[in-house]
Amino acid sequence: MNTKLKCCLFLFGSIVFIPALLQAQAKVYKDASQPIEARVKDLISRLTLEEKVSLLGYNSKAVPRLDIPAYNWWNEALHGVARAGEATIFPQAIGMAATFNDDLLKQVSTAISTEARAKYNLAIAKDRHLQYMGLTFWTPNINIFRDPRWGRGQETYGEDPYLTATMGTAFVKGLQGNDPNHLKASATAKHFAVHSGPEATRDYFDAVVDEKDLRETYLYAFHALVNGGVESVMSAYNKVNGTPNSINKLLLTDILRKEWGFKGHVVTDCGALNDVYSTHKSLPGPIETAAAAIKAGVDLDCSTVLQNDAIKAVQKGLLTENEINGALATLLRTEFKLGFYDDATLSPYHNYGADSVHNNAHIAIARKAAQQSMVLLKNSNNVLPLNKSNYSSFMVLGPNAASLDAMIANYHGTSSMVVNFVEGITAAVGPGARVEYDQGSDYKDTTHFGGTWAAGNADATITVVGLSPVLEGEAGDAFLSETGGDRKNLSLPASEIAFMKELRKSVKNKPIIAVITAGSDVDIDAIAPYADAIILAWYPGEQGGNALADIVFGDVSPSGHLPLTFYKALSNVPDYKDYSMKGRTYRYYNGPVQYPFGFGLSYTEFAYSLKNEIKSKYKTTDTISVKILVKNTGKMNGDEVVQAYIEYPQIDRMPVKELKSFKRVSVNTGGEQSIIINIPVKELQKWDMASHGWKTYPGNYKLILGSSSQDEKLTLPFTVGK
Repeated sequence: MNTKLKCCLFLFGSIVFIPALLQAQAKVYKDASQPIEARVKDLISRLTLEEKVSLLGYNSKAVPRLDIPAYNWWNEALHGVARAGEATIFPQAIGMAATFNDDLLKQVSTAISTEARAKYNLAIAKDRHLQYMGLTFWTPNINIFRDPRWGRGQETYGEDPYLTATMGTAFVKGLQGNDPNHLKASATAKHFAVHSGPEATRDYFDAVVDEKDLRETYLYAFHALVNGGVESVMSAYNKVNGTPNSINKLLLTDILRKEWGFKGHVVTDCGALNDVYSTHKSLPGPIETAAAAIKAGVDLDCSTVLQNDAIKAVQKGLLTENEINGALATLLRTEFKLGFYDDATLSPYHNYGADSVHNNAHIAIARKAAQQSMVLLKNSNNVLPLNKSNYSSFMVLGPNAASLDAMIANYHGTSSMVVNFVEGITAAVGPGARVEYDQGSDYKDTTHFGGTWAAGNADATITVVGLSPVLEGEAGDAFLSETGGDRKNLSLPASEIAFMKELRKSVKNKPIIAVITAGSDVDIDAIAPYADAIILAWYPGEQGGNALADIVFGDVSPSGHLPLTFYKALSNVPDYKDYSMKGRTYRYYNGPVQYPFGFGLSYTEFAYSLKNEIKSKYKTTDTISVKILVKNTGKMNGDEVVQAYIEYPQIDRMPVKELKSFKRVSVNTGGEQSIIINIPVKELQKWDMASHGWKTYPGNYKLILGSSSQDEKLTLPFTVGK
């Protein structure tokens, strides 16, 4: 080939190659070295209006010409990766709240996000873009469990805003990871806002609440999670003061984005935009709703309203393409942080595979979480722990003793290694002891029982009664609930109470250990006379059986504490539909209780002593700091949860008292550990209805330290000046 021909071929090749090269280089959105904002802007500029709108639904459409795959934003991980096959099942959220251990909860959510990444990697490797196998999780549920009737209260971290905020923030940090350039997974704070029943009317009820309760109770944890960097917020089904949450500009834009500085994306609850016009009847139809939602601050729709009707809203002049760009931009930022448009090897999580799912390390965390979640409510004559060498035969019975549902709660995964209570006790005592099992009773029959005669022949009886997720939970899921997922009362099933009476008749002068499964407050008093010891196990996850055995036989001392008040009766509680906090939760209720918020017995005892005096007077910019020595004065190693409560000046609508710090500490018998409690005075501020802002009220306060909201081991008075 002569030189002239070579030159011509080179020039021709350059003419073809250089534009293609420039075009590739121009795809800024595919360049991981570029700032996210530049990548977002570039990708939006390449999309048509139709393509943009197709990306605003949870079932996001593929855009093949730009190599954008289909993606399903709807994924669940309340207490383990849910609805996606094999995964470690941790205790239900209310049980994890009972641990009062935010460090452990962060370990739990770190394990969850590791399994999520692994499952996502395995699915994408097979080009599977499946619902529930993604990385955008609609959890945690940080609504306040204001009323024990609410079936979904089990999904929350209880009735207290501070505990909810602390546990929720820890969960988010573990789920989202700590890489400054990558999200391990995306967490969602839900349901924004003022949403905690009635479950059956959630699609049309109006939560009427004043500014003070809104700010101090219902928004407190959401603000904390926004400050903690949560990537997403989900709007709730209901109205707040007359406006549906999903078109509520005051909440979604004025407070969430402008006041709090939230930078992530807002997703609606599923079908919530349909509710705006169909059940709330706040707008004429889906076109007006699509426009109102985006204008209010919604970015992603868990239905098809935005995908079907946003373009029509633009055509009618109700919405602009620029407003659609703004919504899409927030979604793309999340996707870029998750690495959706990058080479997979650039992700620090790309090597996670099958060995990262349901491994021994994660199972061990599940067992520890279940141990620390269980609450010892009664222990007559220190019958627990049982010394295995003193008992040769055991009866394990009751409707929930071998129930899978009672282990895994709602929003659960599946596991090939769930250890129920029968299996846990059997494994713990080994083949040299006799163990029998009987269902004992069901949830309805009050006259026919099994296993009571056999229990009379055993040295010790462990009976597992209570509720299950088919009796309490989300509307539609709790299909045996008579009130759409909620509970009509605090009672255990009448059949179980009758069964416990019959069991006590058959078992004389031998211990009966009652284990109760539930996600909320139940009437313990109804069965307390028939049991020597009572353990509240919640819905403890896949290791619940082993964890129960660990506690019953004294391998660990119980250390769970109630994250909600156990009332004497529903007559002590205001009307379910009333969202005022007056008379609700330990913060505003001082009537009779079965067990107070924060309560939990141990096999050992602890004494507190003060290592430093706090100041007598503080300014609003100060921090109250107190050092405490916790001594184990009992006969067994154990964990104590030191709870710090504030009593406020006698001013109208101040809480009775309020949790403002807590520390879990492990102390060996005869030993002692020091802890430091720090409470910024700013944390004591309350919403002033006159100025519509936060105010720290001057006056006389008390810092109370104890092991429950009604325990006062140390009381330290102080004043706050102007």
